[in-house]
Amino acid sequence: MTTVQDPEPIFPHELRDAWPALSRDERVESFKLVPHSTADDFFLSLSAQEQSELILAMAPGERRTWMRLLAPDDAVDVIQDSPPHSRESLLSELDESTRREVQALLAYEEDDAGGLMNPRFARVRPEMTIDEAITYLRKQTREKVETVYYAYALNSQQHLLGVVSLRQLFQAAPTKRVEEVMIRDIITVSEDMDQEAVSHVFSEQGLMAIPVVDAEKRMKGIVTVDDIVQVVQEEATEDIQKVGGMEALDAPYFEVGFLAMLRKRAGWLLVLFLGEMLTATAMGFFEHEIARAVVLSLFIPLIISSGGNSGSQATTLIIRSLALTEVRLKDWWRVARREVASGVALGAVLGSVGILRIMVWQSVFHNYGEHAWKVALTVGFSLVGVVTWGTLSGSMLPFVLRRAGFDPASASAPFVATLVDVSGLVIYFSVASTILRGTLL
Repeated sequence: MTTVQDPEPIFPHELRDAWPALSRDERVESFKLVPHSTADDFFLSLSAQEQSELILAMAPGERRTWMRLLAPDDAVDVIQDSPPHSRESLLSELDESTRREVQALLAYEEDDAGGLMNPRFARVRPEMTIDEAITYLRKQTREKVETVYYAYALNSQQHLLGVVSLRQLFQAAPTKRVEEVMIRDIITVSEDMDQEAVSHVFSEQGLMAIPVVDAEKRMKGIVTVDDIVQVVQEEATEDIQKVGGMEALDAPYFEVGFLAMLRKRAGWLLVLFLGEMLTATAMGFFEHEIARAVVLSLFIPLIISSGGNSGSQATTLIIRSLALTEVRLKDWWRVARREVASGVALGAVLGSVGILRIMVWQSVFHNYGEHAWKVALTVGFSLVGVVTWGTLSGSMLPFVLRRAGFDPASASAPFVATLVDVSGLVIYFSVASTILRGTLL
């Protein structure tokens, strides 16, 4: 008689490596094989969307266990990442007090500080002695509070009066009162502050947690640094995708459906394609010049690519500087002056190389005709003009979008390159008609 052996357990690091390649059913079955001692940590390491998919694929009786493992702010993320028809059932799996906390958090916008915060934080009264405060904090951590970086001193109306670190509490004399050691000058964020602005506060202040207050300065919760790490990653990913010339995916690559991926990419590609059609129109406008001086057409890719590359560089630099608040809207004139100077200098470098290349090829192969030196000057001066225009337009476009209320990251590098392609041709042939008039033209 043969016996059925229990399946081999799966260790978290093994499952983590295989996770992206597994189907939903395979993920559930594999997760059940993770040892109980490490299953909680593995589950908490998953993204909110992955936790949602895993919970919804479980039997109804198992859902409650995993939903109740989540802190209120994490439970909110899971519910928001779940299909609308499933949200109420997930909410019902929570205990009564947690459900009220989660419902309060769901009232906030997802990208606001209120939507990020954890309403469970360590609190003390300012009139408590240090011994009483430590005892009270110990009681809170045994019950619900999981994150204790600082203890916040509140009055009976929940107004935030001060903050004290655990180190300060343990170093102070037991008979001292909290109000004698607490810090009263407190860094806070409002409940409706955008998550990107909250991340800047963390970056500037270097804190592990920041209290969230309402308009009356009543404390509503805390945003912790681990929440902000995820926000920064999401914002950076979104900006990079937009700069690349597409809509933000809002989900991991393999979890975006094929049709959804096409929609997000096709829109921008169509806009860029229509823009490039203007390049053909511009070339048609100068067809007589091209017919009389075919040599000019040899350098069109060189000219327009240099302008597009310089514009893309400038756009990327300014978008990131705006995101990090290194540059503000009021700085547009300073940026414009700096980029014009940079464009002229960079264009002069590229133009010099272009002139040198043409003259060397002419001396060796004699393939640019008797007016090769004028062709070289045309290319050189055109590069100065096109690169200067590329850097200026590329740097100013993010400011224009921000001023109009749009995301500066929408000024994608391909969009700037397309814009500069058209104007670059106009600059090139205008310079050519000036320098080559009476000879090739």
